[in-house]
Amino acid sequence: MPEKQSQPAIPPEPDYRFTLANERTFLAWQRTALGLLATSVAVLHFVPVPDHPVFAYVLGAALAVLAIACATGGLLRWRRGDQAIRDNAPLPGSTLMATLAIVLVAIGAATIALTLIVAG
Repeated sequence: MPEKQSQPAIPPEPDYRFTLANERTFLAWQRTALGLLATSVAVLHFVPVPDHPVFAYVLGAALAVLAIACATGGLLRWRRGDQAIRDNAPLPGSTLMATLAIVLVAIGAATIALTLIVAG
């Protein structure tokens, strides 16, 4: 009597609510990146700093780099979260939010300094 060959088990699909919540978080990171990129372009084109144009360039470039980091970090976070959901594992931690907050505080301080230089 021939033995039945066992078929590999197909992993169950995760609850779609968790998958959609993970996707919404990904889209929020992409919206943040898009906002940072738009702000970067605005700073580069509309901030009048005739005596010190390097400040506007540095600030615009910093915002653009942060936008790229947000877009990339959001994608990586989404992929790791999706894999954890499919594996029924704990969600992985991330330093992306803390890094974003620290860099935004630094950019805010630079913006205040730029405003004081231009006004003074």
